[in-house]
Amino acid sequence: MRKYETVIISDPDLQDQTRAELFDKIRNIIARENGILLDCDEWGSKKLAYEIKKKLRGYYTCLTYGGTGDLVKELERNLRLSDDIMKFMTILLSDNVTAESLEQELADAKEAEAAEEAAKAEEAAQAEEEAEEAPAEASEEAEAPAEEAEAADTQE
Repeated sequence: MRKYETVIISDPDLQDQTRAELFDKIRNIIARENGILLDCDEWGSKKLAYEIKKKLRGYYTCLTYGGTGDLVKELERNLRLSDDIMKFMTILLSDNVTAESLEQELADAKEAEAAEEAAKAEEAAQAEEEAEEAPAEASEEAEAPAEEAEAADTQE
């Protein structure tokens, strides 16, 4: 088994649902050909270096997966048939990888993503606590001078 990366430039004017269906079809092709999809990273709409199909922008998506040469042939055949795909390019990342190592890499990526989300949630909660404490401290400080003024008045 080999590890590949395919960068796909699709029509930027596609509706979100149409784009989701397109990438579901690609995921199904990878699964049908006994491949393992490691990552589907959507880079978003970006300016093209040159005009393709009379468009100056394209929607970039990077797929990282493991599979055989037959999977790449079938995937590229389907990409060529689709009118929504403007360009694509597949590169070989590594040779001689095992399905177990790819699945371990996938599990590690999911763990790292979960840890990152937990850290972001913790940071947001901490920032929220600090925001709640700051006005309370500010109101206590505002009350303190008033109390000091009252104390000074009673001493006189």
